[in-house]
Amino acid sequence: MNLPNGKLTNGLIIANVVVFLFLWISGLEQDAILRGGFFPIRLGEGLPEFDGISGMVPAWLTPVSSSFLHGGLMHIAFNMLMLLFCGRFVEQALGPQLMALLYVVGAYAAALAEFAVNGDSVIPVVGASGAISAVIGAYALLFARNDVKPVGPFPGHVVRIAWLTLAWIGIQLMIGVATRGNLNGIAIFAHIGGFVAGLMLTRPLLQWRFKNA
Repeated sequence: MNLPNGKLTNGLIIANVVVFLFLWISGLEQDAILRGGFFPIRLGEGLPEFDGISGMVPAWLTPVSSSFLHGGLMHIAFNMLMLLFCGRFVEQALGPQLMALLYVVGAYAAALAEFAVNGDSVIPVVGASGAISAVIGAYALLFARNDVKPVGPFPGHVVRIAWLTLAWIGIQLMIGVATRGNLNGIAIFAHIGGFVAGLMLTRPLLQWRFKNA
């Protein structure tokens, strides 16, 4: 399969890889995660321990800064592979500007979903998977080939969104159990939040793009 060109997608991949390699070579991974990772508790009551650390990224920016931090080679490799495959198609459909909006909103939706479920957690959430989940959601909605019929008062596209959401939640639950034997080994709620944001934003963004074309 030939992938369409995607300047934004390529740029995001390059930026993530450059940041990862720099932190890996310099040995600053842990320091970067401490300063720029998304700690759910910082959006709520916070922790006094953070107040004495200089150079902390403001809590409201950590959903973005944490998306450029990864916990290892396999982590970034899988995320960038998914972004490479899905991102270029979504960028072709939405255009780079709206794709960028989708990506950022996905990162924030992922962080807010994780905060809503684990608001007192002091475990940092890092990686681009929340933002990429929004891209995957858009890809699934844009390129699903099966026809979905209306159910009662709900039109076909709403039913499709509901089915895709349930399927993604099921996949995330299985991944969470399979990776660590419990649901604490992976930020599944961040993935769910990003994916749902992608599903909900795709149709309005498409309408916006072609309305202003």
